[in-house]
Amino acid sequence: MNVLFVTMVQLSDMSQPGIYTDLLREFAQHGHRVHVVTPTERREGLDDGRHESAGVTVCRVKTGNLQKAGLVEKAFATLLVEHQFKRGIRRFLGPEEMDLVLYTTPPVTFDGVIKYAKRSYGCRSYLLLKDIFPQNAVDLGMMKRGGLVWRHFRKRERRLYQLADWIGCMSDANVRYILEHNPDLEPARVEVCPNSIEPREVFAAEPVGRLRSRYGIPVDSTVVLFGGNLGKPQGVDFLLEVVDRSQSRDDVHYVIAGSGTEKQRLRHHFTAGQHTNVTLMDYLPKDEYEKLLCLADVGLIMLDGRFTVPNFPSRLTAYMEASIPVLAATDTVSDIKDVLRESDSGLWVEWGDHEGFLAAIDRLRGDPDLRQAMGRRGRRYLEEHYTVAKAYETIVAHMAPRADEGEEAHVRG
Repeated sequence: MNVLFVTMVQLSDMSQPGIYTDLLREFAQHGHRVHVVTPTERREGLDDGRHESAGVTVCRVKTGNLQKAGLVEKAFATLLVEHQFKRGIRRFLGPEEMDLVLYTTPPVTFDGVIKYAKRSYGCRSYLLLKDIFPQNAVDLGMMKRGGLVWRHFRKRERRLYQLADWIGCMSDANVRYILEHNPDLEPARVEVCPNSIEPREVFAAEPVGRLRSRYGIPVDSTVVLFGGNLGKPQGVDFLLEVVDRSQSRDDVHYVIAGSGTEKQRLRHHFTAGQHTNVTLMDYLPKDEYEKLLCLADVGLIMLDGRFTVPNFPSRLTAYMEASIPVLAATDTVSDIKDVLRESDSGLWVEWGDHEGFLAAIDRLRGDPDLRQAMGRRGRRYLEEHYTVAKAYETIVAHMAPRADEGEEAHVRG
């Protein structure tokens, strides 16, 4: 089977671990030919190109600057992406046959690219739904529901769903939400296909005490790690508040590592407050970030409490892979709380509940045996539910030959 994967995530080295690279390697290891169309932003100084990596063909399409760019620059670059990706598919893949096009959200503005791919190759399509937009922007007050901009993106969102032969959602709550708010979708086309990885052994190559000393982290503190994107969806207001309430403590140390729109705000806040129990780091390569996982006692997940869409953060798999317990402070609609309870691999509090959060920190800090047991159960749950082998099986189960295999495939929308 020939597979085309279209994404706005920048992928180059397919041997690196990640929810997309792991899945695509799984396809390649089963003998499928996998082609990735991925952007390279202008600031990187690279032209369009094609190379092989870990059994996958990577087609690099030059775009404008889409991340860490001004509003006008980003808007202009976004308008051109659809044309640039269509051109890249024509240039690098041309008349090659494709059986399946995989694509992700964000963005919802890839409907034209997917429609083009389906018409060109007569292939079926599978959407990996990682983001429910524009409603998540409405929840955070970044867009007005019913306005002109909202109507535009909602139309594109509906079109993107209709182009999908199947939609793989991150959780059961995602499935229920999509079907409830898009009643024209056939329930048989919507299923759970969660964030998944190829679990590896994560271990410290040197003593944890030495690692902590290297990063300036107190050796005897309970280390709470918050790693990944630092943006509006993470609800950093609450993070700042609970860290402020812990400011005088020397038995708990927060390590925050990543990048995003709220990074500078965090930096200014911690500098002005002269916090001594917080270490703020920039985005780290995967191997360096794994060192933080090894020295951490607790993995922190946060989602803004205003969300009405059930998000499901991918960082959960990283914490489970490293066998560390999870403390999640989220809205009430996300079913990550249900996963933590079912797996008994962590604790959940409602976003905004300061006393509940600090009580959970104290419970985990005071019971190392509980932390270790939760970490082991999380790792076991990961291996039973969140592997790319299972995600692969979920997707290819739909690819049995059709009765109309020799006819032109029907393109919805």
